[in-house]
Amino acid sequence: MEPLFILLGAFIISLFAIRLFTKEFDFSLSGRIAMSVMLLFTAIGHFAFTEGMAMMMPDFIPFKKELVYLTGIFEICAAIGLIFFRLHRITAWLLILFFLLILPANINAALKNIDYQTGTKTGPGESYLWFRVPLQVFFILWTYFFGITLKAKAKDSTEQHGGRKIIL
Repeated sequence: MEPLFILLGAFIISLFAIRLFTKEFDFSLSGRIAMSVMLLFTAIGHFAFTEGMAMMMPDFIPFKKELVYLTGIFEICAAIGLIFFRLHRITAWLLILFFLLILPANINAALKNIDYQTGTKTGPGESYLWFRVPLQVFFILWTYFFGITLKAKAKDSTEQHGGRKIIL
C-alpha cells in the first residue's frame, strides 16, 4: 500500500513544484518523477528484505537472491531513465515488461501468504497480498500513460553546437 501513497504523493508534489518554477503543469514529467520516486522506494526493499522477496518467487526460478538484487538495481536504473527526455519512452516500455515479469511473484506471494518484509508466511486472508496484483496493473497503466502516451515537453537549448540545436 505504501508504494501507492508514495506514487500519488510524489505526483502531487512534483506537479505543483514544476508549476511553481515553470508556470505551467507538466503532467508527463510529474507522472514520471512520481514513478521514479516510487521505484527508488521499492528498490530499497530489494536490499532490505532480500530473503522475503526471494520467497515470493515461484519455486522453479533459480538464483532467487541474485534476482532480487538484480531487480532492485533495475528499478534504480529505471527511476533514472524515466527522468531523461531521450530515455523515458524506452525505459517506460522496459518497465512495463518488468512489471509483467514480476507479476507471477506477487501472485505466488498472495497464494502462499508470504510477508516479504518478515520473510515468513502470514495467516490466510491477508488482503494486502491480493491488493498487490491490481496495484501492479495500475503501475503498468501509469507507466504507459505518463511514460509513453502523454506527450513529453522537450527543452530546447538556446546554444548552437556545430550548427545543431541540442535537445535536452
